[in-house]
Amino acid sequence: MASHPSASRTLLGSSLALALAAPGTLLPTGAQAQTADKPATLSPVTVQGDRGDSYKTDEASQAKFTAPLLDTPKSVQIIPQAIIQDTNATSLEDVLRNSPGITFGAGEGGQPLADRPFIRGASSASNIYVDGVRDAGGQTREIFNLESVEVIRGADSALGGRGTGGGSINLTSKHAHLGDAASASLGIGTDKYFRATADGNWQFNDTSAFRLNVMGASGDMPGRSAVDYKNWGVAPTISFGLGTPTRASISYYHYQTDGMPDYGVPVIRQTATRNFPYMTDDGILDVDRDTFYGVYDRDYRKTQADIGTIEIEHDITDRLTVRNATRYGETLNDYVLTNPGDGQVKYDPGTNQYWLLRGLKSRWQKSTTLANVTELTGAFETGSLKHSFNTGIELSRETTKNASYNVSTTTGSACPAVFAGKMDCTPLFNPNPNDPWSGSITRGPLSLDAKSTTQAAYFFDSIELNEQFSINAGLRYDRYKISGTSGDDYSEGSWNMFNYQLGLVYKPAPNGSIYVSYATASTPPSMSGGDQDSLSMGRNNPTKVGDLKPEKSRTIELGTKWNLLDDRLGLTAAIFDNERRDAQIEVDPGVFAQAGKTRVRGLELGINGKITPKWAVYGGYAYLDSKLVKGAYSNVNEGDPLTNTPKHSFSLWTTYKALPPLTVGAGAYYVGKTYGGSGQGTAGGGASGTYMPAYWRFDAMAAYQVNKHFSLQLNALNLTDKVYYAHNNGNHHADFGPGRQVILTANLKY
Repeated sequence: MASHPSASRTLLGSSLALALAAPGTLLPTGAQAQTADKPATLSPVTVQGDRGDSYKTDEASQAKFTAPLLDTPKSVQIIPQAIIQDTNATSLEDVLRNSPGITFGAGEGGQPLADRPFIRGASSASNIYVDGVRDAGGQTREIFNLESVEVIRGADSALGGRGTGGGSINLTSKHAHLGDAASASLGIGTDKYFRATADGNWQFNDTSAFRLNVMGASGDMPGRSAVDYKNWGVAPTISFGLGTPTRASISYYHYQTDGMPDYGVPVIRQTATRNFPYMTDDGILDVDRDTFYGVYDRDYRKTQADIGTIEIEHDITDRLTVRNATRYGETLNDYVLTNPGDGQVKYDPGTNQYWLLRGLKSRWQKSTTLANVTELTGAFETGSLKHSFNTGIELSRETTKNASYNVSTTTGSACPAVFAGKMDCTPLFNPNPNDPWSGSITRGPLSLDAKSTTQAAYFFDSIELNEQFSINAGLRYDRYKISGTSGDDYSEGSWNMFNYQLGLVYKPAPNGSIYVSYATASTPPSMSGGDQDSLSMGRNNPTKVGDLKPEKSRTIELGTKWNLLDDRLGLTAAIFDNERRDAQIEVDPGVFAQAGKTRVRGLELGINGKITPKWAVYGGYAYLDSKLVKGAYSNVNEGDPLTNTPKHSFSLWTTYKALPPLTVGAGAYYVGKTYGGSGQGTAGGGASGTYMPAYWRFDAMAAYQVNKHFSLQLNALNLTDKVYYAHNNGNHHADFGPGRQVILTANLKY
């Protein structure tokens, strides 16, 4: 039996599977009253597609979305399991390639080497959630235990609390369900690619089930053979009371990695110690993609995530459900790596070439999260008005501990005369990762030891005025406090934040909507650089975190959504204005003030579903007109575009069932010229002079169903072997995107 797509939250996937076993019993999310002659369904249940190959999703997973996506006045994109499988995505960055307008920033300084997505010009690294609960810590996330990825664009602190105002990302996990199911895949490919996954679900009595997902993978980065990885993970879930009024679930997630980290190639900066031989138009050193500056004997990166969740739900009535979720998680990000962008560059007459004295970057970061969410979801009427609501309380505590390593080199590659007395040098244009190295790596004292707490209450309501008009409203109050030490300094701060969203929806037809909405967001000073729980305001900055107020963001959006072709195809369009103010900028050397303001105006288009029963499409286009409206920082000036914010981006993935057993597919991805930068201290960024040139990337796929249990899938990623940059710090380094890779995967399903 094939595993059914999970529903919105833990346990609800199983209830959905049970409901689907009796056709006609399922009603939309608790926005609609149950009729007396039909079995009751849980009010928070949402459908993520009724076919395993569906590219179209009609409802979000979180119960905070109190209406179907068609009637939700907000830009929400859901990337379903079918897209993840067909594109052979294995990381969050791979998945979000299908979401135009989202880029990933490079790690540097306060931002660790980890997932750093930018949405509508704002760093959203701290706005990533798993099943609606914030997923803190510097991580590079895997997808083996994901059902779908939800992208919410625009200011959304009403939904998630403190945030950067550009948007957020919610990862929906796989959950146990009634019925037995099993699937497995084995992939092999070029660049030593190996990946094996297994997903089993076992029902062991009438109301209980156990599900287990496991994964192991290894390989090299295509085009950069020096960069390798070895990952594995396991995610068990046991659920009780499935299909009954009271349900409980216990789940655990473990994922760890061990690989060679990659800080790309240097960005050209002329300084007293960085004497580059030439300049380039994009400001990035012009070397081949396989040029690697790291050292095999020294560099490493290891990460680990352990997350446990207990969830209980109870149907008080057929229209009212209470839910409590408790989660504890620990993440570790541990690395020592070569940062060529911080190294010294000098010309040596004796060897007649330029040499690089390797720079070094290291981090030991351990983060913990303890969170409890209690919420009530249901439906009621007040006169002729129909309400679908969700209200709750969230309590959380997060800790972050950072340290760097003291690296002492006793034996390293020889340096030329211009670096007399130093070790660990390499030719600038022909570095050798096999250079010998020996020495000691000792973790230093904590540079950050911070604890933050949140107490929040929220309420959401979709009010159906009549068949054509509805109002969607939400509000949230947060009390956020942070305290701890940064270096030798103790800092603390607390802020009370009130945020809201309000939207009006007009339905000219049952299958279409037009909406206008307004939403706000608050970003505490501890998150203004895009990192989690920071207490430092910058080098030599006397300002304390508690002296500053939260940055404010707001989004005004006008959009339309349509379900066409008998509900097979979804189309969306939105124009918006995102504004961020009170952003922290450096007004004088070492003096910071909240005087910055940024703006992003744009257009977003989306398509998902099937044009014909055989032809499926998924994609979109984003136009982002970004600007630093007020303030300046270093070489970032008023009027400059924001970093990590391309003006044009496009993605389209499509498949066609050419024969009953054969499906072919192709993907086209375009990212326009993108200025580089970390975004730290620059009111969200600005054109630093270095940029990633625009590029097109093309992928292809063919899948053959040998029989009902066994299939083969061939993916060609970056089909033309396009050389492009995926991340650009702006002042230090730029990272290449992966080259061409061909992968053959065997899939088994029962």
